[in-house]
Amino acid sequence: MKKVCMEFEDGRKINLELLPEHAPITVENFIDLVKSGFYDGLCFHRVIPGFMIQGGGFVYDDGLKEKKAPRTILGEFATNGVKNDLHHAPGVISMARTIIPDSASSQFFICVDDQAYLDAQYAAFGRVTDEESLQVAIDISTVATKSWSYYDDVPVEPIVMKKVYMVEE
Repeated sequence: MKKVCMEFEDGRKINLELLPEHAPITVENFIDLVKSGFYDGLCFHRVIPGFMIQGGGFVYDDGLKEKKAPRTILGEFATNGVKNDLHHAPGVISMARTIIPDSASSQFFICVDDQAYLDAQYAAFGRVTDEESLQVAIDISTVATKSWSYYDDVPVEPIVMKKVYMVEE
């Protein structure tokens, strides 16, 4: 089993297990980005209580500054012709994308509540491994937010991933 740890600047952690049986291309891409250090120093730039927390594409430096991912990947979800029956339950991690089905690159979101309407629309590819990790995600989703430039739901105080790394079993 492939496991990842997101360690935040404040010491909190979110532990994840990746599920390649649901989205093998997505898992491979995510692991490649983790191993390259791509996510280190990036922030969660969109957080919505009762919905999700989203990160993986921006550095916070006096505002949000985009970090371009090296590639886009196939959207591994049913409406894009790919079987993926991982339900968007609390703690599930999934790829963010634009309206273009194959536009996912590095941005991801973690559901903090049941989001069944996202099933078949987004590439779910893993889940948190423990209640403490889920609680960290829920807590992040409830921080104070603001609008910045043309972004909404941006945490007032940056939520920065200090290091994201593979966990050896």
